Amino acid sequence: MVDTAALLAAYDTQMRMAHGTVPSGLTYEYDGPVLRIVGGPVGRIRTPRDLGVTGAELDRLIARQRDYFRARGEGVEWKLVAHDLPEELPERLVAAGFAPEEPATVLLGHAGEVATEPVLPGGVVLRQVTAAEDLRRFADHQTVVTGADCSWVAADLGARVAAAPGLITILVAEAGERIVCTAIAVYYPGTDFVALLGGATLPEWQRRGLYRAMIAARAREAVTRGFRLLHVDASPASAPILRRCGFHKITTSRHYQWTPPPEAIAAPAC
Repeated sequence: MVDTAALLAAYDTQMRMAHGTVPSGLTYEYDGPVLRIVGGPVGRIRTPRDLGVTGAELDRLIARQRDYFRARGEGVEWKLVAHDLPEELPERLVAAGFAPEEPATVLLGHAGEVATEPVLPGGVVLRQVTAAEDLRRFADHQTVVTGADCSWVAADLGARVAAAPGLITILVAEAGERIVCTAIAVYYPGTDFVALLGGATLPEWQRRGLYRAMIAARAREAVTRGFRLLHVDASPASAPILRRCGFHKITTSRHYQWTPPPEAIAAPAC
């Protein structure tokens, strides 16, 4: 029997706030209980489970974050987990102009149970990358798979590698010279956790075991490095695969996005 309560407690204690070396170009700032991450493609807000404020004080805390990024001409996302407190936080965020995205399933897995030998389709090679050109190709692949502009991913990954190359693994699966699947592992020193991010497979290569192979490869590396737990905020498409690989649902998460009005966005310098 899996002790999901213990897994949730570990997640709340170790994974709610940022850890480790700050990536190049980012700044971490605290406003009371809130961690504000500045310098990325959008601002990010991370919080402990309980903000410890309610009512008008909570409204002021939310407004300060929104207005901080409004002054920068940038959007901001506030990550909310289903069991966060106060319970009024979602409605207060919406009242302040934040729009909820679709929820993700928070899944945790024991690395030692998930780690297996990656099984790749014939002709596919798994490779760890850090070079700028490979990171650009990684970002281009993500753009193709998601349908969104992921060009910013190359700079984000480059900053992470520059700041602490030992705290991230960037994987590509290639068929010839074409990337067919991508994945990332981020290591959190001083915790039990490795976060699995960025899993994306070209549509014509799906259902051929690539995503499972990426999970296995990252789990094996986590075990080698001495990490015990794996964390994923999973989409509806990936959650069933992860659960078949041994992951356990502990809660759900949701990003609330605030986008600045056009007049607040700074014009590019000439």
